[in-house]
Amino acid sequence: MKGQGILISALVFALLIAIFAVINVEPVHVNFLFTKTTLPLILVILGSTLLGGVTVAMFGMFRQIRFKRTVKALEKQIAELNAEAEQFGLSKVKLHTEQTAAMPQSE
Repeated sequence: MKGQGILISALVFALLIAIFAVINVEPVHVNFLFTKTTLPLILVILGSTLLGGVTVAMFGMFRQIRFKRTVKALEKQIAELNAEAEQFGLSKVKLHTEQTAAMPQSE
């Protein structure tokens, strides 16, 4: 349900940006660091929105990659601790995902 809400919000935001861009079509002067040019305002708005979206997506991907690395490192540490515990005759520690997979979902 949360994913649907995010998708609907994203579509509404995209629609608002598109409407805003379409009503602003007059040419504007854009000053890049090395050159100046004249572009329709619709391209400036859509380009800025696209660059913002790509930037947010990249930060999200880097964050997800970092979390996956952390999870792998922690799973490796659990495996090492389980191996060490077996040497002393102790029972294994179950992963949290294994424990929650057996539990019924209450949604």
